[in-house]
Amino acid sequence: MKVNELLLALEAKHPGEQEYLQAVKEVLTTIEDVYNQHPEFEKNKILERLVEPDRIFTFRVTWVDDRGNIQVNIGYRVQFNNAIGPYKGGIRFHSSLNISTVKFLGFEQTFKNALTTLPMGGGKGGSDFSPRGKSSGEIMRFCQAFMLELWRNIGPDTDVPAGDLGVGAREIGYLYGMYKKLARKNTGTFTGKGLEYGGSLVRPEATGFGALYFVVEMLNTKGIDIKGKTVAISGFGNVAWGAALKASQLGAKVVTISGPDGYIYDPDGISGEKVDYMLELRSSGLDIVEPYIEQYPNSVFHRGKKPWGEKVDIALPCAIQNELNKDDAEQLIANGVLCVAEVSNMGCTTEATDLFIEHNIFYGPGKAVNAGGVATSGLEMSQNAMHIQWTAEEVDQRLQSIMKNIHDQCVKYGKTENGYINYAKGANIAGFMKVARAMIAQGVI
Repeated sequence: MKVNELLLALEAKHPGEQEYLQAVKEVLTTIEDVYNQHPEFEKNKILERLVEPDRIFTFRVTWVDDRGNIQVNIGYRVQFNNAIGPYKGGIRFHSSLNISTVKFLGFEQTFKNALTTLPMGGGKGGSDFSPRGKSSGEIMRFCQAFMLELWRNIGPDTDVPAGDLGVGAREIGYLYGMYKKLARKNTGTFTGKGLEYGGSLVRPEATGFGALYFVVEMLNTKGIDIKGKTVAISGFGNVAWGAALKASQLGAKVVTISGPDGYIYDPDGISGEKVDYMLELRSSGLDIVEPYIEQYPNSVFHRGKKPWGEKVDIALPCAIQNELNKDDAEQLIANGVLCVAEVSNMGCTTEATDLFIEHNIFYGPGKAVNAGGVATSGLEMSQNAMHIQWTAEEVDQRLQSIMKNIHDQCVKYGKTENGYINYAKGANIAGFMKVARAMIAQGVI
């Protein structure tokens, strides 16, 4: 296989889809050597098949706002690869969402789900609709209109969506409620559901919790204890909340959170009642910045800036793709960062990840670090299928075991001759090998 030739062909076929092309390039360049050791992969054109989704649904979503005005958005569902199980991946509502973003997320999801060892394929979906500033009634009407277009193409053994950026418990409730009405079935077709109707304990926190379990495993390879370490976190959605909560429980000190307008630095640490206070503000729809600064006067708000200039031991991008760039990476390295782990999907640019690897910094890619969310979704699917509910302790134990197993796979395929563990390479190879072998076993389809 000649990676450059394949990438050039993809760029010609999908011009302008930068996020998707970036994700494909990052995987292909790391698996090239292993791929070429297996002539059966080339014979079966595995990569040419793997980089293109099985199918893409694009549809208009028409809904009526509170003023009686008709609004029009675009909806997407990309069913990328189901070689190892039904398509599985979140639904994202964000004004910036486009086909490139959805394809990159579905491509990444395929490998991430393979790493969990659970029988789940890769998919992703969403809309350029933004819930921000919308009433609950408007969000409900949009979700119902979205599901009216999608419901025939999903199901517990076909495609199982979940939440993502802009899609939390409220949105999942509206989406699933409409699906159930249209399909006339009460099944495990969605994950991230409320506990009252089939959801799993620990699911809201799982992405952040799993990320910290992975970080602990990374640090343990060098005998480093996470206790007493300082942590910078971006964002403050469910992902960042779970990461902040678990980091604090493990004895680390979280000193930053951020939003679209800048970040808060709190030298006293963000834990306990402070996390609860921010959750209250977020659930009420209020901005967290000004009330937090007033409530905790030792904290400082840095408008228009990102938290990566602070001197910390661990950096956890938790917001959106490519949020940490080369300049940010140089600043973190200069400040002596020990570990950078993507809790968001593809949270670092290619230039940033190259710098971390070049300087032998612990760097964990999103497909491995944030796999705890979809892993717990897989556990929710299992509970739904068996019509039971595990305790929080049972779910958490399974989550810890899955994250340790993912880490072990990354070490197996990513350990270099000098002892450095290239987690990006390890995660890509481990996920790819499982999907490729499953595709070969099932023939040319």
